[in-house]
Amino acid sequence: MDIRKTVITAAGPGQRTLPLQTLVDRDGKTKTALHIIIEEALQSGAEDICVVVHRGDVAAYRAAAGEHGKRLHFVEQGQALGYGHAVWSAHEFTGPDPFLLLVGDHLYLSREARSCARQLVEVAATEACAVSAVHATHESKLPYYGTVGGRLAENRPGLYLVSEVLEKPTPTVAEQRLIVPGLRAGHYLCFFGMHVLTPAVMLSLGAEIAAGRTASLSQTLSRLAVQERYLALELAGRRFDIGLKYGLLTAQLALALASPARAEVLAGVVELLAQESQ
Repeated sequence: MDIRKTVITAAGPGQRTLPLQTLVDRDGKTKTALHIIIEEALQSGAEDICVVVHRGDVAAYRAAAGEHGKRLHFVEQGQALGYGHAVWSAHEFTGPDPFLLLVGDHLYLSREARSCARQLVEVAATEACAVSAVHATHESKLPYYGTVGGRLAENRPGLYLVSEVLEKPTPTVAEQRLIVPGLRAGHYLCFFGMHVLTPAVMLSLGAEIAAGRTASLSQTLSRLAVQERYLALELAGRRFDIGLKYGLLTAQLALALASPARAEVLAGVVELLAQESQ
């Protein structure tokens, strides 16, 4: 499976301005969050990138993309009809091809030489099926994420055969339906904010929209798990949701600590803590 297309969703009412926020990246350069996300996509091997934005936001996003602005495709979502609809809005761009899906309010730090997106794309290409990145997450964070249930796939560490997907389940529901053998008690496999999806996902979302129903990506992925092989992969990396309270600050600190200026940053943090304790 050859994955050369990427869709970045950024049209949500509470999400529109987040990708336009500015940070200092690991290379010491000032960039918008969108710029950093685009570089994540390019490191995966993507050649074509489409950004789904709210109506009227194209100019701001093209400017925020920096030198990558001219290469982007844009789709405007005229109405806030949910995340599934935002993904489906890019169906003409994706056509009959698999694609990498990223969200505009998450940044990533890999623990190895390959980027997080590259790790995911390589597994999807090898397994020739849809694969969602997941992270073992404490049940207190379940209100923020879609969550999957399943079992280890072919005894491969970190790779799971998905059986069910639920959007933001309660701890009680998760305990009843989403327990994954091998995880620590009170932890579940929650979405990492990136997926490689097959054309079947767009077809399913389109069918829901044509029928006048709300298109839910989580419900679509749960149906996909029944229709075809669908995997979840724990990546060697961390996600940072910049839409959370202090999320942008946490992401900036993580980027700084992953940079060559780590010692300087740590010294600054220690000095600040010392001053606060006085």
